[in-house]
Amino acid sequence: MSQLSRRTLLKASGIAAGMSSLTLDSTVVAKKSYKPELSLNMSTIMGQKLGYIKEIEIAAAAGFRSCEIWMPTLEAYLKTGGTLKDARNRADDLGMKIQNCIGFAQWIVDDEKVRAQGLEQMKREMDMLAQLGCPRTAAPPMGATKEAGLDLHKAAERYRVILELGAQMGVKPILEMWGHSKNLSKVSEVLFVAAEAGHPDARLLLDVFHIYKGESSVDALHVVGPDAVEVFHVNDYVKSIAPGQITDGDRIYAGDGEAPIAQILKTLQPEVISLELFNKTLYTQDPLIVAKNGLAKMQRILL
Repeated sequence: MSQLSRRTLLKASGIAAGMSSLTLDSTVVAKKSYKPELSLNMSTIMGQKLGYIKEIEIAAAAGFRSCEIWMPTLEAYLKTGGTLKDARNRADDLGMKIQNCIGFAQWIVDDEKVRAQGLEQMKREMDMLAQLGCPRTAAPPMGATKEAGLDLHKAAERYRVILELGAQMGVKPILEMWGHSKNLSKVSEVLFVAAEAGHPDARLLLDVFHIYKGESSVDALHVVGPDAVEVFHVNDYVKSIAPGQITDGDRIYAGDGEAPIAQILKTLQPEVISLELFNKTLYTQDPLIVAKNGLAKMQRILL
């Protein structure tokens, strides 16, 4: 160390500082160039009872190129004579990518019989989604929402089971947080379950509304890894309705309320942001206008 000259040390420090500056600049550029895929969750126009194919057509006509479907709507379409092949072809013709499916299999519950039925349901649904070309399915804490006390270590084991099933079938189950649930209502809880599952496909499905409803801190979202959230649900709320009183029906267009959406997106930078609303007022309106307005407001947030 004594043989290093002052000039050598200063030169090395200068290089290090330059490299640090370059790294910082690259990070800033990456954030400025963040351009997620904009998606429509079909819950937003579900109240108009359009049916599976019409929902896809409305989303495409509004300008979306990605969407999230709901399993009950898909199953209703199939029961009336529709086919998975026709459904996939119609989406392909419209240039629509089905990013995720909202399903409700009870894969996480303590009751072994019910959980086994949930796994069979998820297997059946994954098979359908694979045929549709849908790469993901939501995995919420269905059936474990009313009573607290779910062992998160067991939840992690059960999540790993469906992750392994998904790896076999080509459909990734993404762990969904529900702010109204007695279990997995906070970012810290789903983050633990996903990490403890110890599987490379583990991902989180977070939501502006559920972050508020479950009272998770937005300032703690930086601990969620950069690849942990592929699909993120956007919506908005007003703070005059407290977390304990707010309901799904109180969700409003992204950008029309007081949620720190820009901060959340800057922190998480998900690949896909999907508009998920359950607003009864919007259900009385023309679904095409609802979808167009939703897309325009999402684009405004990203400016």
